[in-house]
Amino acid sequence: MTGDIEQVAQRYARYTAIGAVVIAGVWHVGYDLTVTVTGWQDFRWPVVAAVAWVVYTVVAAVAAVAMLRGTEPSTATTAQLVAVMLAVDVAVVLACYPRDLLGTIDWGWGSIGWVGVMLLWNRPRWRAELIAFLAANAAVMLAAMAVTGTFDRVSVAKYLVVMAGSIILQLGYSVGCHALRASAEDAALLARRLAADDAWRMSAQRIHADRLRRYAAIRDVAEDLLERLADGADPGDTRVRQECTAGALRLRRLITEREDVPDTLVTALRERIDAAERRQVLVTAPPFGGTLPDLADGVREDLLRAPLLALDGARSRARVTVSAMSTMISVAVVADNDDLPVSSDPVCESSGVVTTYQRQGGEVWVNSMWLAP
Repeated sequence: MTGDIEQVAQRYARYTAIGAVVIAGVWHVGYDLTVTVTGWQDFRWPVVAAVAWVVYTVVAAVAAVAMLRGTEPSTATTAQLVAVMLAVDVAVVLACYPRDLLGTIDWGWGSIGWVGVMLLWNRPRWRAELIAFLAANAAVMLAAMAVTGTFDRVSVAKYLVVMAGSIILQLGYSVGCHALRASAEDAALLARRLAADDAWRMSAQRIHADRLRRYAAIRDVAEDLLERLADGADPGDTRVRQECTAGALRLRRLITEREDVPDTLVTALRERIDAAERRQVLVTAPPFGGTLPDLADGVREDLLRAPLLALDGARSRARVTVSAMSTMISVAVVADNDDLPVSSDPVCESSGVVTTYQRQGGEVWVNSMWLAP
């Protein structure tokens, strides 16, 4: 579900960008190129208009590629391209006779805003920069009208209508698309949070169910011991005392657990501890849990391999400890295991796990440690 929503957000971002490219391309080819060709004889300097059209095309292509790739152009590059587009605007004005300043062949001032939309699409302050660009475009045209004396009421009204329409279309499209993208991204973020909450809740439920299961197992053992004691079993009997001790250790470990979300490494250790206790091995283990670093599967397997072999081969007693920090984790087992082969030198795994062994008397100590690179 989360992946589907994130794909929708990505589609919003991509297709709104494609829409801007399509609009700019269709406008530039369908209108700008058409009036340049059909009005060739009406230009004062038609070659200047043609060169301006080509430069516009190149800058638009560069802006489209950057926008579709989602890359943010540098401030210097953006400033240079914005300056080039304003120069295109000036070039088209100069290519026209003063009488055609607001005519159909003067296509630059109504068109370059779409390139500004693409140039500034991925900029952090796109809104303010786009407004500044459109204002500069309007100022260029207004200055040209002032220089050529095209300030009659009809010309001013035409200028205001065309400029207002262009700005509303260009700025409105950009604002609307960014609003859609923001809404889609917010939906994706909310979906990730809901998925994380669901995963945490399901994990907590699994932990609770597992604790209930182990409480039930301990209760059964305790009931059996109490019944035997009530039937006359000797409290001083070695076997009875061992069973009482094992039950007390299991109950104390269960009470002191503080894990809220299951960890694969801890789960594997608990399963093997339970298996050892079913073999009547007295296992001492401080509370697991806390914050364990994220581990790759290979690291986790290498950390557990040697300590679990020591635990599985324990005859009557074992102690399991897990030490962890943000960049380190250590799993150690001390057990009365006579069969485990040990190495006098540390064993280094390809995953970065280092395992050390020490045998003293009838016990073996195995410690596997991983340090983050």
